[in-house]
Amino acid sequence: MVLPCYAVGDPPPKYQWFRNNRILPEANEPYLKINGVTTADRGDYCCHVFNLHHEVWSKVVSVEIGPNTSFNGAFFVSTDEDSSPGTQLKALHWPIEFYATDKVALLMGNMNYLHHKQLKAPMVDVHELTNLLRQLDFKVVSLLDLTRLEMHRAVNEFLLLLDKGVYGLLYYAGHGYENYGNSFMVPVDAPGSYTSEHCLCVQSILQLMQKKQTGLNVFLLDMCRKRNMHDEIIPQMEALRVTANIVYGYATCPDAEAYEISQGELTNGIFINFLKKRLLEDEKITVLLDKVAEDMGKCELTKGRQALEIRSSLSERRSLRDLIKPPKHQDAYSARNLQWAKAHALPESSYVHFECGVTVRLGFAAEFSNIMIIYTRIEQTQKDITNCEARLADFSEDLDVDLKHTNKECPEETGSILFTIKNFDYPDKCLYTRLSGLQKLRKELSFSICLQYRCKGMEDSIEEKKVVSIGKPLVSKLNLHGSEHQNEYISIYGSLQSSASEPSQLLIRDSHLTHSPLPGSLRSCNSLNDLDYYSSLYRYRNKSTNLYYSTQEQQNKRPVSAEATGLMTKETIEGITAQFKSLNSS
Repeated sequence: MVLPCYAVGDPPPKYQWFRNNRILPEANEPYLKINGVTTADRGDYCCHVFNLHHEVWSKVVSVEIGPNTSFNGAFFVSTDEDSSPGTQLKALHWPIEFYATDKVALLMGNMNYLHHKQLKAPMVDVHELTNLLRQLDFKVVSLLDLTRLEMHRAVNEFLLLLDKGVYGLLYYAGHGYENYGNSFMVPVDAPGSYTSEHCLCVQSILQLMQKKQTGLNVFLLDMCRKRNMHDEIIPQMEALRVTANIVYGYATCPDAEAYEISQGELTNGIFINFLKKRLLEDEKITVLLDKVAEDMGKCELTKGRQALEIRSSLSERRSLRDLIKPPKHQDAYSARNLQWAKAHALPESSYVHFECGVTVRLGFAAEFSNIMIIYTRIEQTQKDITNCEARLADFSEDLDVDLKHTNKECPEETGSILFTIKNFDYPDKCLYTRLSGLQKLRKELSFSICLQYRCKGMEDSIEEKKVVSIGKPLVSKLNLHGSEHQNEYISIYGSLQSSASEPSQLLIRDSHLTHSPLPGSLRSCNSLNDLDYYSSLYRYRNKSTNLYYSTQEQQNKRPVSAEATGLMTKETIEGITAQFKSLNSS
């Protein structure tokens, strides 16, 4: 017997089921599934749905199970909304269940191009899609503004997370084009006149995914598909395998553009604007995308300009909501979790003590897998000290830190349009610094804390400085900047052959569409042995928000938001990595 209940909210909602007004402790999923139904399971069922801001109760459904009731398999139970008074019971045969051995998503958004029009929507789109996919139990790596080499290395790390039966999803937002039926994603360092040699080919990535025997391959491409008339490189690739598990969702049709749309301070791509309303529905992925296409077709703003195109070979009812059923042999599963955890480890919150008696608190939060916010707060001072302030400076040379985004009184001033002071404790007493491009970090991240203060009776300020090293946070551990493994690089690009043509300037991809008011409808791992113990460590990722806190910070937050950090401490990562190495060497 299965009782479904769905809700959508921000932050994502949580679920708690009740029977006869008594809580069912283990029932906290959108589905209440009861195996081996007996007469003891009769009664009135309802679900309490809530997040930080709102709560709502579902309708009550009465389940009657008599002595002659027979359940041969599983059944849906739902209420007839038109029936009144009382509740009518519907029993529908439960369809064949499909499972994923794991779910992995790589989201890439390119905005700040060096030689081409800059975009606004990818940051918001990647952020919103990340939150939704986490609710669907996907392991998500979200990256902004990648060079060609960084995109290639990110794809290689993504491939390491795939295995037999895994659902793999790749989303890209940015400039792109299509030639000879192949789609190309344009990195931020692409030259003014670029060809496929400067880009990543989506179909080449699919070939590598198929070698992993994945259960489902989904590509969501939010980019233009204009023909690059000056690119004479003809892709010469092996034929794709015949697998009935491939789904493409193109934001627009061939030889057409994809648009952005402004909504106040935020800018969405039109595709994600519609997709985010449907993504959590329990539908076959192609059916879900069909509904998105219908929604887009009803919008006057996009008619004749942009229409979603779906290509699919999917023969089974695979849904993004399918449950995860890990393989019996946990080695590969544990290795994948370790690889994913490496990209999501934040430094621990810490306290820095100065000779004058002042204590400064350092905290960390992740906006994306390669963007981190550091916040400082004066925790303790002396009675004779006034006007005390702690600022960050002298950052590692690997990072191109924009000083305009450092030591600000609110997150919005750092260039973040996604974080507000509500996301942080003690918002009025902190200074915020936003560090982007963490994938470029070659060594441990270090910086200075410059403490400036005055003592009573003195006019001049005194400065003390301490250097802090916090290791390699988030995705910097994966060394996406590296120039090694060129043989892997060739695996994606080596199959392309040039027909010796001189490249010329390409038509620029995206048009920016501003409209106000907005219509209401348009809103490398080897096998591990004996690591089963660690598998539970990876389940603590936060599915409800893209904001991560360090473990120590979580302990200080209110209970509602302190469930799961999605992070692993530096010490935990190093310990597991040491175990990983020792097992491989034995």
